Amino acid sequence: MSGGAGGSERPEERQRVPPPGKSLPISALRQNGLLQALVRGAEQPAGTGISEELRRAQEEWEAVEEIQSGLGGTSAGAAPPISFNEALQYFQTADLSECRKKVRATVRRQGLAALVRFLFGPPRLQPQLQGERELALAMAQCGLDDNERVHMRILQTIYKKLTRSRLGCPRYGTHWEELGFQGADPGTDLRGTGMLGLMQMLYFVMDPQTLPLAQEIFRLSQHETQNFPFCIMSVNITRIVIQALREERLSRECNRRQQVIAVLNDLYAAAFLQLYRVWKWQHKTIADSGFLLKELELSTKKKPKQLLKSLEAYVNRSPVADGLQQPSPPSASTGSSRAGEEIHFTGVCDLQVELEGEARLI
Repeated sequence: MSGGAGGSERPEERQRVPPPGKSLPISALRQNGLLQALVRGAEQPAGTGISEELRRAQEEWEAVEEIQSGLGGTSAGAAPPISFNEALQYFQTADLSECRKKVRATVRRQGLAALVRFLFGPPRLQPQLQGERELALAMAQCGLDDNERVHMRILQTIYKKLTRSRLGCPRYGTHWEELGFQGADPGTDLRGTGMLGLMQMLYFVMDPQTLPLAQEIFRLSQHETQNFPFCIMSVNITRIVIQALREERLSRECNRRQQVIAVLNDLYAAAFLQLYRVWKWQHKTIADSGFLLKELELSTKKKPKQLLKSLEAYVNRSPVADGLQQPSPPSASTGSSRAGEEIHFTGVCDLQVELEGEARLI
């Protein structure tokens, strides 16, 4: 045995790599730096000299991470992704009686406002669509429940799709802040939107036509100077959509399509697309969020058809993110190209912005 530098380091290195059939605890992997080495190694192209031992160690770590990252005490890896339709079927059959009791009646107008609404306002929602409307509003009153496996699968699916990770994550932790929630528990940010807020995020990331848009917006949310809390912004857009539904601003479109929830989802995606375009090409920052959300609320309530046409044009043009590069101001062609770079997320803003209706940046 040599007593040189190489001989003194190799036993230590052999301790860092688990022997065949063994797995180091996640905490040990993180403490001794093997995790970072494995991630760096996985990112290098084939043929750069990465040892087979490190590759096996990476696979070992992924397996252990899936077992030890919990979904409220259960295995994150054991929770398969959930589609929007499967999640919706769950809510259609779940007992939401307590949530339905909390649903407020449609915004009522009195006096001259009621007369103007009757003469010139949008048509009322057709009776056969009332049940779907009530379901949507009941979901908005349903809180995130750790004991409901479907709720946890929704949360995990959103995480995996936005981060492009094959691994799950713990139910609580700072990783949710990196997605744009305010703290370690996403459930605290769903006040006013409930599970409908998560369901709309789920639709956004599970529909193959809108997933590229969702991932592009998420990348922009982590920009060095244009960063914003993605999930908080999403919740605010859901609030705006809910208010538009309650004020019967969407009745005409719902009646035409004979759908309610699908219209809500498309309007949510269309509003997010509008916000993205303005934010990116006009180089907005978190300081502009209050004003932009006010404008977005007005557009959503007064011009929902125009927003939906804009989304349809985007979807039909191209399902890839490059199709987004059609800025409103033609001169705004620089500065945002770095949005796709790997930039550290600087945190969640604590702005308290009062908006019309129920839309607020938390």
